[in-house]
Amino acid sequence: MAKSIDIPLRIALAQVNLTVGDLDGNSAKIAEYIARAKEAGADIVAFPELSITSYPPEDLLLKNGFVQRNIDCLHKITEVSKGITAIIGFVDKINSDIYNAAAIISDGELVGVHHKFNLPNYGVFDEHRYFQRGKETKVFKAGEVRFGVEICEDSWYAEGPHRLQALIGNAHVIIVINSSPFHAGKWRHREEMLATRAMDNLCFFAYVNLVGGQDELVFDGHSLVVGPDGRVICRGPAFEEALVIVDLNINEVLHHRLSDTRYKEQKERLCPKEAVVEKVQIPPFLQKAPRHELPSCLPNPPSRLEEIYKALILGTRDYVHKNGFEKVVLGLSGGIDSALTAVIAVDSLGKDRVVAVVMPSQYSSEETQSDAVKLAESLGIQYYRIPIQQIFEAYLSTLSSAFVGTQPGVAEENIQARIRGNILMALSNKFGWLVLTTGNKSEIAVGYTTLYGDMAGGFGVLKDVPKTLVYELVDYRNSLGKVIPDSIIKRPPSAELRPGQKDVDTLPPYEILDPILHAYVEQDKSIAEIVAMGFDEPTVRRVAHMVDRNEYKRRQAPPGIKITPKAFGKDRRLPITNKYRE
Repeated sequence: MAKSIDIPLRIALAQVNLTVGDLDGNSAKIAEYIARAKEAGADIVAFPELSITSYPPEDLLLKNGFVQRNIDCLHKITEVSKGITAIIGFVDKINSDIYNAAAIISDGELVGVHHKFNLPNYGVFDEHRYFQRGKETKVFKAGEVRFGVEICEDSWYAEGPHRLQALIGNAHVIIVINSSPFHAGKWRHREEMLATRAMDNLCFFAYVNLVGGQDELVFDGHSLVVGPDGRVICRGPAFEEALVIVDLNINEVLHHRLSDTRYKEQKERLCPKEAVVEKVQIPPFLQKAPRHELPSCLPNPPSRLEEIYKALILGTRDYVHKNGFEKVVLGLSGGIDSALTAVIAVDSLGKDRVVAVVMPSQYSSEETQSDAVKLAESLGIQYYRIPIQQIFEAYLSTLSSAFVGTQPGVAEENIQARIRGNILMALSNKFGWLVLTTGNKSEIAVGYTTLYGDMAGGFGVLKDVPKTLVYELVDYRNSLGKVIPDSIIKRPPSAELRPGQKDVDTLPPYEILDPILHAYVEQDKSIAEIVAMGFDEPTVRRVAHMVDRNEYKRRQAPPGIKITPKAFGKDRRLPITNKYRE
C-alpha cells in the first residue's frame, strides 16, 4: 500500500488589540504581525473581523471618508504582504453599498474578497443598520491546499458559507475571522460550535478573534483551531495579544473524507445550480525550510472567576489607555464595591495611576473609614480625605426654607451622595482624571443609586457585576494575594446615608434579589414565571417594579464593562415611558 504524503500548512492567527477609528495605528499593527508571521514561516496569516477599522465602528461607517480611508489602508497593507497569504477584515464598498468583508491577499496581490453572509442584529450588534449581505463565496487553491474564508456570525449557522466551501469547493480549511465580544463562559459555546462545524464538514476550522476593550465591550481573543474530528488542536491565550501559529496536515482531511460516507452523500444533495462556489487559483505556498518545530499551544482555559476578573482588568485598562487618561479617581467608602473597584484599577493600571478619595459624613462609621484608609495605604495609592459634613450642613441651611415642615428622608440622603459626586468631578476637571463609579449591577437594576451622585463618573467597572458576584470576585482576588480585609467582606452592605442604614432595609437580601434580577433582566421571564421558580410573588413584583421604573436612571449611567449575556445598555433596550407590568 502506498504511503500517504503529508500536505503541510502553517497558519498564523493574529490575535491583536486594535482601536476603533485608528486606521493608521491598526494598519501598522497588521503590517507588524504580517512580518512576524513571515519570520515564523507561516503560509497564511489571518486577522480579526474589520481589523482595519476595528470593531464595532458604528456610525463611523456612515462617513464616506472613513470608508475610503480604510480601503486606502488595505492597499498599503497589500503592498507589504509579499511572500505570504494574508486575510484581513475591512469595509468594502461597491457603488453606494458597503460590506463587512475579508480581503484575501496573496504574495502582495489582492486575489479575492469575501462578504459576510449573516449580519447579526441582536444584543450589541447593529450590522443591518450599515451593511449589505454577501451572497457569493470562493475557495482559494494554493498548490494542493484549498481554503475558504468566512466572517464571525457565518460560522454560527450550520448552513453558512463554510458548507458550500467544504462540500462544493472541497476546502480543507475554513478560516473564520471574528470580533466576538466576551461574556462569561462564551468560549465553551464557541468551542462546541466549531467542533460541530468541523466534524459536519470534515475539515479544519481556524478561528481568529479580536482581543481588547472597546467602550462596554471586551474581546477575549481565545483564538483556536479545530480538526476534522472535532478535536481542539490549538488554543490562543485569553485576554492578551498573541500570534497563534499551528501546523496542519491537510492529508488528515482527505483521510476523513475518504472514510466517511456522509461527505459524499451531502455533496450529492447540494445542487451545483443553486450553490455556485468560485474557485480561485493563487500561487502555491512556498515550503519554507527548515521551519522550526512549534511548541504546544493548548493552554488551559481560565476558570469562570478568572476570566471575569481578567475581562474587568482588560476592559478598564483599554478604556483608560485608548481614551487618553493618565489617572483614574474613585470614592473609597470602606464598602466592598469601592474596594473591589480600587483593586481592579490598581491591577489594571498600576498604583501610581489610581487616586482614592475618602469622604466621610456624620453617618460614616469609624470602621468603614478606617478600612478605606487601610486599603488605600496597603495598595500604595494616593488618597485624599475630604469630609463632607460642613458642605452637607450648608446645603441643608440653603434649602431650609424650601424644606420647612418636612421630615428628613431620601432627598437629604441623596444630597450627601451628590456632594461626593461633585467632589470627584471637581478633581476630574482640575487634573484630567477619569472618575470610576463603583456601583454594581444589582443596585443599578433596582435604582438603588443616586443620579449625579454615586452615578457621576466616566466609567463603571462593576456596572454588569451583580452584588453576589462582587463577593465571589473579592474571594478570587484574595486567593491570589490578600488585599481586601475580612472586615470589609463581612460587614453588612450599607450606603451610610442615615443612622444604622443597611441595604436590606430597602432591598431583599442579595442572595434572593440577584436570581430574580437574572431571570427578569437577562432571561426576560415574566413575573408569573419567576414566581413559579419558587420566589415570593410580592417580592418579585416589587423587584420588577423597581427595575422598570428606574430605566431613566440607567440611560444616564456611564458605560461599563459587559460580562454577562445581557448587560444594561445596548443589550437591553426598553422604553422609559412604559406601563407594561407583567
